[in-house]
Amino acid sequence: MNVFYNLEGIGDTLIITLQPGFEGKVDHEGKGDAVRIFCQETGKTVGYNLFNAVSYMELSEKGQVEMNDDKLGQINEALKKNGVEEVLEADFSPKFVVGFVSEKEKHPNADKLNICKVDVGGETLQIVCGAPNVDQGQKVVVAKVGAVMPSGMVIKDAELRGVPSSGMICSAKELDLPNAPQEKGILVLEDSYEVGQPFKG
Repeated sequence: MNVFYNLEGIGDTLIITLQPGFEGKVDHEGKGDAVRIFCQETGKTVGYNLFNAVSYMELSEKGQVEMNDDKLGQINEALKKNGVEEVLEADFSPKFVVGFVSEKEKHPNADKLNICKVDVGGETLQIVCGAPNVDQGQKVVVAKVGAVMPSGMVIKDAELRGVPSSGMICSAKELDLPNAPQEKGILVLEDSYEVGQPFKG
């Protein structure tokens, strides 16, 4: 779930995206201040727009809303007030975390790609990485599936040249960090960072 609010940019509307990066045909139906957006083919909910949002909750963000269980409860309460029966659920675990590259091997079908096994604390992800400086034994920043990059790109499960990849090992530039180097390459963290901890930048 990704939630956005920008009063100056789009008015008093909360945009709730349940399937980031959805590319099928959509339709919508309205109930009061709530508009449900759904896939034409399957009928599955893709997201909601909630109009007059500040009458339901306190909002001051200009962009992505940092979500937690309380805010999810307020959204569900607002939808319920408008006659929506669906109850939204979400995973609010951090999407940018410190990872440890435990294995690295050459991609069988691409010279410049490597297949990395990355421990992100509690699970190990397989990530295909094209950075020239990635190596086994590094601590790195991982954008997990569902993360929204500063560019607006949403990280999804993918397949790169036939190899599944879940997440992205990030460069300083991709993370929009100040003074990020322009040359290609991932951000390698100092050893003091703890694997699995959220990366704040």
